[in-house]
Amino acid sequence: MIALGSDHAGLPLKLEIIKLLEERGLAYKDYGTTSPERVDYPVYGRLAAEAVARGECERGLIFCGTGVGISLSANKVPGIRCVVCSDCYTAVLSRQHNDANMLALGARVVGVDLARMIVNMWLDAVFEGGRHAQRVGMISRIERDYLKEPGGPQDAGC
Repeated sequence: MIALGSDHAGLPLKLEIIKLLEERGLAYKDYGTTSPERVDYPVYGRLAAEAVARGECERGLIFCGTGVGISLSANKVPGIRCVVCSDCYTAVLSRQHNDANMLALGARVVGVDLARMIVNMWLDAVFEGGRHAQRVGMISRIERDYLKEPGGPQDAGC
């Protein structure tokens, strides 16, 4: 299951990606918005990210004007590794090397055809593990350190 979320600016691109997911026979859950009326992207980035973090959804796709704001919101949820992509190379390596579990796209940055390519390649890419798993573990430890004591790490070493 794939979690989806968007603000009003990202809605048209999200609707196009829904078509792609349906073509591929992939299940998804849309956490909003479903209206073109102005909304706040942090709400929908958080909802989709929480579904991924809880394990309700394996991965997430989120959309706003640039992809940046909604990705920042998603990345505040512990356990989320959301990447903003506007190219296929970064999308693939974000999965292979960083085990990114969410992808953010900017509807005002990438066109529909490029977005479809990015999403397809991101969905098909597989985490390589190995030395990359060690680095993803280091990222997780940084997150845990800050969760223990907001504002500062417990241990400066990764």
